Amino acid sequence: MAGHSKWANIQHRKNAQDAKRGKLFTRLIREITSAARHGDPNPDTNPRLRLAVDKALTANMTRETIERAVKRGSGDSQDQSFDEIRYEGYGPAGVAIIVDCLTDNRTRTVGEVRHAFSKHGGNLGADGSVSYLFNECGVLLFDTSISEDKLMEAALNAGAEDVVSSEQGFEVLTDPAAFHAVNTVMEKAGLKAVSAEITMRASVSVLLDAGRAQTVLELLEALENLDDVQTVYSNAEFPDEVLQAS
Repeated sequence: MAGHSKWANIQHRKNAQDAKRGKLFTRLIREITSAARHGDPNPDTNPRLRLAVDKALTANMTRETIERAVKRGSGDSQDQSFDEIRYEGYGPAGVAIIVDCLTDNRTRTVGEVRHAFSKHGGNLGADGSVSYLFNECGVLLFDTSISEDKLMEAALNAGAEDVVSSEQGFEVLTDPAAFHAVNTVMEKAGLKAVSAEITMRASVSVLLDAGRAQTVLELLEALENLDDVQTVYSNAEFPDEVLQAS
């Protein structure tokens, strides 16, 4: 094993918040629509759309709802289109933050994102101001009930880059371009991931004390609560007691 990862802890916390707020379906529908609009409407030949559809099915979205979202994206509907925008900035203690949005009104979205940063002690930066601190990668999370040796062998044979342990289980890391292929090979080997996503991970993290951690959490939650925000990434490393309390 190459090491230990806490990143899944943060992501699972965010997913739980999405479900609690009732916004998960809205975000998934936007992602499906955008993926279909910017690529092939067939999930079998569009990895991004396949990933979005898989997430929607995992969240118990009906296939009828998924098909409607694909049709909207493929041009079979006159519904409004969404632009993909990435904002970058810094939070308290120099924490780097990336905010990915899908919006039909850029002016509204940038105003809301900027307000969230400033209200919680952060600053919205220019393009590229923090993205260099992050690497895009595919992450397949597997339960610890799976044999570590079997998982390691299957992952490396499938073309994965690494396998690490996390607080949630075993993580198989892949190049984004190989993500779908690796996931398919793992499933054929009888190894079904608990979750699978392409995400951004920081190359350098910022360890926060309890006081700063709470302030940063409030900023991240304010950003996540915005309707146009799809995903928020940061390089913050939170104390366990703060995560448990949240």
